[in-house]
Amino acid sequence: MSEYERSRTMPALPELVFDQVSDLDRLDRWLPQDLHAQVEDPPAVTVHEDRTGHDVRALFEVRPEQLRAEWGTRDQGSYAGWLQVAGIGSGASEVTVHLSFFDEDHAPPREAVHASLDRSLERLAEEVRMRGEQAG
Repeated sequence: MSEYERSRTMPALPELVFDQVSDLDRLDRWLPQDLHAQVEDPPAVTVHEDRTGHDVRALFEVRPEQLRAEWGTRDQGSYAGWLQVAGIGSGASEVTVHLSFFDEDHAPPREAVHASLDRSLERLAEEVRMRGEQAG
């Protein structure tokens, strides 16, 4: 099994950050750019991966009371992940994303996953910033 984790601080209340994460219509705005989620009957989604051209049946569940989202493949159980938002005071949040690949032979290189996670967290921070500006 290969596991990866990255965190980022965001200057926004945790509820605002989680609101962006849990909006299924906005997943593509912060997911890695080569992944595209099509919401079916939540929590069911289909994820298209540009790199392979494959569609994968997945689940995306949110736990608002925990400010947590969890996801994974539906059929083969080869991949899972979670994202946790935590308030760190002064109106800021820390967002941690964790990925687990259960098949070592299909796990991407560590550097590629870290770069993708960092970029996703950057995209999420930008979405949260823009949403905050629109609300203010």
